[in-house]
Amino acid sequence: MNGRPSILQLRNLTKTFGSFTAVNNISLDIQEGEFFTIVGPSGSGKTTLLRMLTGMEFATGGDILLRGARINDLPANKRPTCMVFQSLALFPHRSVGQNIEFSLKIKGVDPATRKARALQLMAQLRLPESYYGKNVTKCSGGERQRVALARALAYDPDILFFDEPLSAIDYKLRKTLEKELKDIHRETGKTFIYITHSLEEAMVMSDRIGVMRAGHLVQVGSPQEIYSAPQTKFVSEFIGDVNVIAVTANGSANGLGGGVHAAEFSIAFKSPPAPAGFSAGHLVVRPESLRFVAGPGEAENILEGRLYNEYVLGSRIQYQVRVGDHVFIVEKLRQQAFGGKLDDKVLIGWDAKDSILVTD
Repeated sequence: MNGRPSILQLRNLTKTFGSFTAVNNISLDIQEGEFFTIVGPSGSGKTTLLRMLTGMEFATGGDILLRGARINDLPANKRPTCMVFQSLALFPHRSVGQNIEFSLKIKGVDPATRKARALQLMAQLRLPESYYGKNVTKCSGGERQRVALARALAYDPDILFFDEPLSAIDYKLRKTLEKELKDIHRETGKTFIYITHSLEEAMVMSDRIGVMRAGHLVQVGSPQEIYSAPQTKFVSEFIGDVNVIAVTANGSANGLGGGVHAAEFSIAFKSPPAPAGFSAGHLVVRPESLRFVAGPGEAENILEGRLYNEYVLGSRIQYQVRVGDHVFIVEKLRQQAFGGKLDDKVLIGWDAKDSILVTD
C-alpha cells in the first residue's frame, strides 16, 4: 500500500449529540485501493463515523476530504461512494438482475448494457447466470450478500463502505465470505472501508485496521502490528485471549533496562524496554508465547501453577494454568500437546522478547 495517494482524509473529525461526543477529534488518511477496517465494541463510535463518511450524518467539527475536496456538506446521493448495509436493503419484489441493475437504471443506462454489466458482476461474484431472473428472496444468505455487493459495484463508486455485512451469517459461511471479499477487493482495486466489531474478521481481510474506543481512534496499523505490538491494554485484550499482568517499573532497572515488578506474584519479570515515562501498566504475553518448562533455566520468566483445564480448538489446544487467583492461557498446536494431567503442578515460562509492555 505504500506510495499510493490518499483518497480520503479525516481532519479532527468530531460528532456530538447534545453533551455526548460520539466521535472525538479523529484524523486519518486512507489510501486509494486500500482495505481499511474500523473495529471497536458497541458504543465505540464506529457506526457514527461511518455515517459521517457516507453523508448520512454531518460532522459537528473537522473536515472530510475526498481527493483533497471538502465534502462535509455533500449529501449521500451526491457522493461517489456506496454502502453495503448490514440488512443488505435488497428489493424483495425484484429479481437478482433487477437488484444489481438498479443504479444503472436510475442513471438511464439502456437495458442491454445493464444486463451485460449485471451478468459480468454475477460471474465475478460466483453467482450462476441462471440466477439473473431469480427472485432475491429465494436466494440463500450468502447469495444475497453477493447480490448486494454486485449492486454496489454496478454503481462504480470510488469507495465502498460496509456496515457489518457478515454479522448475521453463520460461522462457516462468514469465513468463506471473508476470503471472497478479500479476493473481490484485490480483483476490483476499489477502496473498501469496512466496519465490524470482530477483530478476527478484520485481521483476515484488512490492509490496515483502526481500533476505536469511546469515540477515539486509539491505534491504527497493519493486522500484524495490531496483533504483535498493541499500544494499550484495551487493544491487546480486544483481539482475543491474552495474558495480562499488572506491573510497575522495577526500581533498579527503572523499567528501561528490561525489568518490571508484579506485586500480584511478588516477583520481578524480565521485560522488553518500557515506553517513555512508564511507571505502571501491564505486561502482555500472548498464549502461544507461553510454554511449559521443566526447570528454571528454560525461560527468562517462570511461574509455578496447577493445570486447571484444557480445550481442543481444532488444530490447537488451549490450557488453563492457575497461579494463585490468576488464570494463564497456554496455547499449543495439537502435535505439540502437553502430556500433563489436570491438577498437576506445572511450570510455565516465557522470554522477555515474547512479551509486550502497555501503558493501560
